[in-house]
Amino acid sequence: MIHPNLVELALRFRDKSNEIEQFLPNVQIFERRTVSNVEATVYTPVICLILQGAKETKIGDQSVQLTAGDALLVSHDLPVTSTITRASLAAPYLALILSLDVALMRSLYDHLAGRLRDTGETRALSADPADPAWVTPLMRYLSLMNDPLDAQVLGPQILKEIHYRLMRAPIGGMLRNLLAADSPASRIARAISKIRAEFRTSVTISELARAAGMSASSFHEHFKFVTGTTPLQYLKDLRLIEARSLLQSGGQSVSAAGFSVGYESPTHFSRDYARKFGTAPSRDSRAVTPA
Repeated sequence: MIHPNLVELALRFRDKSNEIEQFLPNVQIFERRTVSNVEATVYTPVICLILQGAKETKIGDQSVQLTAGDALLVSHDLPVTSTITRASLAAPYLALILSLDVALMRSLYDHLAGRLRDTGETRALSADPADPAWVTPLMRYLSLMNDPLDAQVLGPQILKEIHYRLMRAPIGGMLRNLLAADSPASRIARAISKIRAEFRTSVTISELARAAGMSASSFHEHFKFVTGTTPLQYLKDLRLIEARSLLQSGGQSVSAAGFSVGYESPTHFSRDYARKFGTAPSRDSRAVTPA
């Protein structure tokens, strides 16, 4: 159960977001007052705390259902789809999102090496009931919005505590695996970095396996376990999400958007797009048609 003071703080943060983001730039409040269609985005490492409403998040064969009091932790960059399943004007969907600092966690892990138990069964998309051990300092961190000087002086230490608590919490299993030197999770993270940097090109499984320091079969197995999807599907999802962003922002035709993200066939692009988003890319395009 989420403390009502945290919901109140989040609502105040939402109302003052333009003023506060310069003091607590790694915090976001997401609100939606209606249920949504399927939306796709690329999550970077975050902890997302559901304060009101409900949401379903998917990647590959993994699906998690989240309601108020649940938390979603993402340890690797992941292209996910999500749907807000409970929201209304009277009780909007409300979530507190904290971007995670991998460098900060790595510095903490260096001090705690051998004292944190690695967890083999967790995945890059993990859900669990929120743990007061990290929610309590998160509430203190959010309350710093009331005093910019407090945010500047006290914020870094409270943020460090939040990361430390998350690393020790059950939901932080994949974070611990990621930070362990030369672990499969850290090797997969290297491959993901390569995919994200080169997703517009014809990057191959063998190249990705070499980046991860694994055989092709071992790489495929570990990638699927960590992320919940295959390397090729991950690559395709990145391309489609980027193409949708290009189409919705306007200025590019359907074929140009497909080519720009690495597709060689407009027909293939349109087919994959419709399968992913449930609509033809032309429906999402805002490109200006010449008179």
